[in-house]
Amino acid sequence: MSPSLAQLQARLGYTFRDPTLLERAVTHPSFLQDHPAEPESNQRLEFLGDAVLQLVLTEALFTLYPTDREGALSQRRSALSNGVFLSSLARDLGLDTALKISAGEEQTGGRTRASSLEDAFEAVLGAVFLDSDLTTVRRVLLALYGPLPERLATVEPAGNPKGRLQERVQPVHGNTALRYDSTHAAGEDHNRQYESRVYLLDRLLGTGRGTSKKLAEEAAARAALAALADSDIS
Repeated sequence: MSPSLAQLQARLGYTFRDPTLLERAVTHPSFLQDHPAEPESNQRLEFLGDAVLQLVLTEALFTLYPTDREGALSQRRSALSNGVFLSSLARDLGLDTALKISAGEEQTGGRTRASSLEDAFEAVLGAVFLDSDLTTVRRVLLALYGPLPERLATVEPAGNPKGRLQERVQPVHGNTALRYDSTHAAGEDHNRQYESRVYLLDRLLGTGRGTSKKLAEEAAARAALAALADSDIS
């Protein structure tokens, strides 16, 4: 096994019983152009690994956020499985170094191309699954992600202050500790102003105003996030 693949195994926290699976997982389709004797690229493993990734993340998010509806869960899963995010995880693993690509692909920057790294990451997951079982690949994948609420806080849109506040509060106080009280503050029907207050249990965290309840609640959440920036959530 090459040094890059040995390092890849160490970063994965998993040692393959069948190292040829890992070799195949890092074999870009272009590599077969220069090495026609190579049995297979990583495309089939990528297909399998994508399904494994979606299942593991779906199960983890379903358990972690028991009150979230399907749409919110789907958005969270998408944030954790999009190409940009997966290619970043692939670089952290060193897949850019381990990838086997053709000379032509190398010259055009294929080793660092996000789509190639994303495919290789999913192929590695497929390889781990074939070499072990679902329990093992779940352990490997979730260890690479780390705490999902913390990951989500870095990848969910900045325009979702209520979601970010929920992520901050949930690990300590659960999913139902936040409460928003919104009232019509001022203005005529065509130019209403709303005021919202967000509470953590009975503790006032922030107050905000907006031209709709939604905007007022988002403003309150931003105020709460600012107030909590350097403080303990407990």
